[in-house]
This record gives sequence, structure tokens and C-alpha cells, in this order.
Amino acid sequence: MSNNSENKEMKFIVSEENDGERVDKLISSLSDSMSRSYIQKLIKDNLVWVNDKKVKPSSSVSEGDEVKLLIPPSVIPDIVPQNIPLDIIYEDSDVLVINKPKGMVVHPAPGHYENTLVNGIMYYLGDKLSGINGVMRPGIVHRIDMDTTGSIIVCKNDIAHRSIADQLKVHSINRIYHAICYGIIKDDEGTVVGNIGRSAADRKKMTVVSDDKGKEAITHYKVLKRFEKDKFTYIECKLETGRTHQIRVHMSHIGHPLLGDEVYGSGHKSKFKLQGQTLHAKTLGFIQPTTGEYIETDAPLPEYFSHLLEILS
Repeated sequence: MSNNSENKEMKFIVSEENDGERVDKLISSLSDSMSRSYIQKLIKDNLVWVNDKKVKPSSSVSEGDEVKLLIPPSVIPDIVPQNIPLDIIYEDSDVLVINKPKGMVVHPAPGHYENTLVNGIMYYLGDKLSGINGVMRPGIVHRIDMDTTGSIIVCKNDIAHRSIADQLKVHSINRIYHAICYGIIKDDEGTVVGNIGRSAADRKKMTVVSDDKGKEAITHYKVLKRFEKDKFTYIECKLETGRTHQIRVHMSHIGHPLLGDEVYGSGHKSKFKLQGQTLHAKTLGFIQPTTGEYIETDAPLPEYFSHLLEILS
């Protein structure tokens, strides 16, 4: 990895209206290109000072304080752009929405440095990607699991990245998934509420934990069709929050794990030859970062999913 410039210095004096505000929140409000999480990282890396003293993200500032920060140069990642076919269902000057296929990893990680979505979008867009999420995840503001298909937003610039990240934070993005789960769900619709955190028994898995642990997680589901003979239910899930493996964990928690989910399947053995969970990110609705227009995209069900529905019907 390499960089092509020096640290950029930013200085300002705290005004009366910002007296008593958290330093990370204040800097975030004054910058269109830096997310609050990135600013908190700068603070933890000792690159932010108030009156020449290092601070914590929770530190407050007073009127007349001088705030100074050093912004490291953007890092050019050693990720090889690859000519990977991308199913682009929406594109404008700020974002892409891609219908991700099953088996594709979103961003490089140990064991997956090639053939990821990032490799493909780097080939397609070159250097026109946001850099807020770091070297290995340019353009990526959220992710879906390797074996989950469907819609994912890619940001072309830091302003767009921050806008979409803020929408995710306040849960205003409309995210609707389709899934097939084991068993017959009796109620036509319902809501699963349960904090999600790491499993104490298996740190690679997530689980529903007590209210004083983990992160708040809320999933709304609606039955689309019941397959009484084979004991499966086709459902739509709307995310109110977006925790790791949320739908998979929540549906397993209420006794209806997703078909094909070998991690949260609770011992269920699929009679179909599947690659992971039957879960598809179908609808994605968001506010366009520049125009303020509401955009909603729809990712068609993948062929394997449609075929499964035909067989079950």
C-alpha cells in the first residue's frame, strides 16, 4: 500500500453555539467528507488536539477552544481491479446499487483477496470510490453475507458515503429481504425484538442476548406464502436495525431458521442442494445524497430462489 500526499491539517476555534459539545460530534458537523466513526478513529490515533492537548471522543469543548486535527493522506490499496461482471440495477453520480450474486464476498479479507465485489467495482469505477471505510473497503458503507444475494449500495465519493452512513444510522433506509424458512409460521406478520451479540459458546456466531448486552435489533416479518406439505414459509423481512446476521439470528431465535442456513439452522438438514441460506436483499430505498430524492430499487430474485419457490408450490 502507498500514499501520495502529506497529512492535511485542519484548525478552527469553537464558537459560542458549540460550547459544551462533544469534540467528535462537532468535527463531524463541520466536515462533509468525514464520518463520525472515522473522526473517532483519528482521535484514538492521537491525531486530534484541543488547545494542544490530546482528547477522547467523548471529550467536550468550550467556546474559544482551538481544535486541531491531522488527516492522514488517502491510502492507495494494493487491491487488484478485476473485470468481474456486475449486475448494476441503479447508478448515478454518487452511488451504485448492485445485485450481488451468491458466493461473492463483499470486500477483501484474509482468505478472500480476489474475486470480491470491491475487486469488481475498482475495475468498473477506478479511483471513483469513497475512502471513509478504509483501505480494504473503498466505496462500501454496508455489507451482506457471502451467501446472501441482492442489493448493496456502493458510494462513489465521501460525501455520498457519509449521507448513506447517516441514513443507516438512523434506520431510515428501507431494506426489505425475502427468505424461505423452516416450519409454518402461524401469524401473518410479526416483529422479533432481541439484542444481538457474540455467542459465548462460539465467537464466530451471533445470538440473541439479554437487554443489557449486545446491540438493539428489530426485525419485522410478513408471511408471503405457506407451503403446508413441505413445512416451509416464504417471508418478507423488513429491517428496522442492521446487525450482523440479524435476520438469520432472529428467525432461528423464534424457531424458524432459514432454509440452507448451516450456521443457525439448529440441526435442520436441507433436502435441497443449496449454497448457504435462502436470503435475498430485494428492496432498497434511500435518499439520494445530492438531490434529496427518494430512490427505491428492486433486485429480482436469483434463479435458484425462484426455482425453489416453483418446486415448493
